[in-house]
Amino acid sequence: MALRVTPGMMHRQMVRNMHSNLTRMDNRQNVLSTGMKLNKASDDPVGITYSLRYRSDLSINDQYQRNADTAKSWLDYTDTVLTQVNDMSQRAYELLTQAVNGTNPQEAMNACAIELKQIYEQVVSLGNTQMNDKYIFNGQLTDVRPYDLATASIQKTDNMSIQYRFAEGAGLNINITGNEVFGEPKAGDNLFLVLQKLQDTLRSGNQDAARSELDNLKSRLVKVNEARSTIGAKINRIDLISTRLTDLELNLTDMQAKTEDADMAETILKVKQDESVYQASLATGARIIQTSLLDYLR
Repeated sequence: MALRVTPGMMHRQMVRNMHSNLTRMDNRQNVLSTGMKLNKASDDPVGITYSLRYRSDLSINDQYQRNADTAKSWLDYTDTVLTQVNDMSQRAYELLTQAVNGTNPQEAMNACAIELKQIYEQVVSLGNTQMNDKYIFNGQLTDVRPYDLATASIQKTDNMSIQYRFAEGAGLNINITGNEVFGEPKAGDNLFLVLQKLQDTLRSGNQDAARSELDNLKSRLVKVNEARSTIGAKINRIDLISTRLTDLELNLTDMQAKTEDADMAETILKVKQDESVYQASLATGARIIQTSLLDYLR
């Protein structure tokens, strides 16, 4: 038996179709206004999974980039301080070489001793260098002052490393300890001890004793330069890591955009199509709705 189609059925079907057209147009306009094709999980459940993964990876990568920037700043500052330590040590070596040439009067050696005292105080100050209120030469004890002016030659710094991570399971020690730069406590080439000895021997006029410190001072100069080389190598590595992290960020951002961002040209075209369809449905609906029982009784 054929199904009898009534005006009520036609009206209900028309309203459903118009609502469907309006909903589709609203969704398209929402995509157009936000610029994103993923505005809720139901838009693309699989795409949402990838989107969340990319967002998480970008957040982690951003933290690694901040770590790299902080590590680079620390290493650059350390390199600057080591350069100053090297300059002070080099100046002390020049003074010592001049003082022990065998022809200087006591007044000249006293003058050298005075300048060596200033160098000693400056080197101790460099040993207590801080960055962002953290002592850079005291291992993990960054809140503890490593050296005292009177006892620097017998003080031992913390030897623990400060490590920053730039990838899962991969990190880099960014600090160098005072023991590595200035020497172990009471060691023959401890820079503080050498500078103190030189002041005493030059004031007493004992050139032979002062001359015996030349090798110790030269040894410490070599080790300071080795420390600078180590820091320089780490700076180069951080630069490479930063480049890799930047490339990874671009890659992740591109994949995220492909997953989340709408094709604006395509979306505008579809919005126009949906508007045309909706306008057509309104026009059709107007003709259907105006037909009533009175029209059949005329």
